[in-house]
Amino acid sequence: MRDENLWKLITDTLEERGVNLGELCCRGVDPSQVKVVCVAPNLADSIRVVGDAPRDQVIVARIDAQTASELDTWIAAGAAKSRSEAAALFIREGLNVRADELATLEGALRDVEAARERLREQARSVFGGEA
Repeated sequence: MRDENLWKLITDTLEERGVNLGELCCRGVDPSQVKVVCVAPNLADSIRVVGDAPRDQVIVARIDAQTASELDTWIAAGAAKSRSEAAALFIREGLNVRADELATLEGALRDVEAARERLREQARSVFGGEA
């Protein structure tokens, strides 16, 4: 019941703001299977966290010209000091939005690693020694 009440509250609130999920994105999809994500209206906390946290991991990513231009806008606005910082901010935000899916994937990866370890143990018992 509680989930149904929450879903009703979400859909009612969206409809009050002129968003009808059925018309907007759910053609042929059960609306209860739609993921609704709430994003904070301002990025101040995220910008502070990214700015304060040590960023000692380097990744290389190719992006299109429009994405680069949009990152440059964040720099020009003073929200980020560099493309790297802006990209780090939006990577963090994107991962936060998809945290549930990421947790599911992490759980599946743990299961795979446990299965690999069982396989290695069985191989050691079959072949003896290190496998």
